Amino acid sequence: MNSQTFPQPDRDAASRWLKSYYFIRAAVAVVWFAAAFAVGKSSPLVAAALLVAYPAWDALANFVDAQRSGGLKPNSSQTINVAISAFATIAVAGALTRDLHVVMAVFGTWAILAGLFQLITGVRRWKIGAQWAMILAGAQSALVGAYFIKQATGSATVGITDIAPYAAFGALYFLISAIWLTIAQARRHASGRAA
Repeated sequence: MNSQTFPQPDRDAASRWLKSYYFIRAAVAVVWFAAAFAVGKSSPLVAAALLVAYPAWDALANFVDAQRSGGLKPNSSQTINVAISAFATIAVAGALTRDLHVVMAVFGTWAILAGLFQLITGVRRWKIGAQWAMILAGAQSALVGAYFIKQATGSATVGITDIAPYAAFGALYFLISAIWLTIAQARRHASGRAA
């Protein structure tokens, strides 16, 4: 798990891409969270669509990010995350035909695995900057996943509103990373002009 090294121009390009990527991820998570509470909690059909869409979006986002960051092969942690999220999408769709407790268990397992590989990606990208938030997000995802599995084994009613805060925290971490990179880029440009 070696940290990626970048010459300065490549580091700047990577930083610009990640800033845009993190802003997009934050925006999508906020929209998903809002839709879960505004519509999903009262419409089982919409809730089902949102629950399937969440890991599917994660798979697509990781795929695009890996491709933009040098390809799938050198970004093995993201490539594995693509596969995990794609499998989770299928598993969630299947679990919806059974019981929401099964859906919660699938989400929990996915959150643990995806969180761990997000953490690994953050460590690999440390030198780009703002990765501490991604590392924290990955660790929290794994912890929340364990909590989801605990909920899945209980008898209390579960639903999309139990999962929605997970998206909100994800949005927060992505937003923090995007803002951090924006500030870092502005400082680099300012120091470059001063020089």
